[in-house]
Amino acid sequence: MTYCIGYWLEKGLVLASDSRTNAGVDYISTYSKMYSFQPAPDRLFVILAAGSLATTHAVISWIRRDLDRPADLAAGAGKDLRHCDYLFEAAAYVGRVSVAVQKENEESLRQAGASGGATFLLAGQIGSEPHGLYLIYPQGNAIMATPETPYLQIGESKYGKPPLDNIGRANLSLEDAAKLCLMSEVLTQRSNLSVGPPFELVVIPAGSLSIAHQIKVEADDPSLDTMIDVWIKAQREALYRLPRMPWEKENGD
Repeated sequence: MTYCIGYWLEKGLVLASDSRTNAGVDYISTYSKMYSFQPAPDRLFVILAAGSLATTHAVISWIRRDLDRPADLAAGAGKDLRHCDYLFEAAAYVGRVSVAVQKENEESLRQAGASGGATFLLAGQIGSEPHGLYLIYPQGNAIMATPETPYLQIGESKYGKPPLDNIGRANLSLEDAAKLCLMSEVLTQRSNLSVGPPFELVVIPAGSLSIAHQIKVEADDPSLDTMIDVWIKAQREALYRLPRMPWEKENGD
């Protein structure tokens, strides 16, 4: 299991992911689920992955192989990340690669009663086109983030969703969105042991075609305890400020 968030903002993009991979009750390992690609100065892509680790690794390896090929041999719209003019074309390309990888192992996985499904978040910008964020399903199709629905999640999403729903807006600053995404990761970790640090986070200002900030927050980072303490205190204060129950008013308390 994993938990990844992509956040589209008017001022850019914020992406966060955990690093825990659970292959059984007695085997928990750590793998990065965030991958960045800048195959040319006019484009930047960041991919987050969730689902079958074998599938996600194969998809990323396929993408890298395509980029390693001579550009003239790979020429053609949507053949690799160098030859996409729009971000939706890049999302469609990643979707096709994912479907192809799953088909290669479909029969053996079915016989073993296992799933090779994987989902991806693709964020970035190409040239002067607007920055964007897409969620790519195991079937290869995709949806994009919008000002009305600015964030997209993959993996164990339910525990970290409330703070995003409550205060997440497309007009937040990049710094506030980064705090919110990291807080969402931390809250998910507290409710589900299959999600855990290190947490990775990147910030991409709109139009910059570069990662402005990239951090990895380890499990022993004191800032994680501080975040939880601040959040719990704020929630407790909010509880005390809620309207009284009917019987409290009746008793004059």
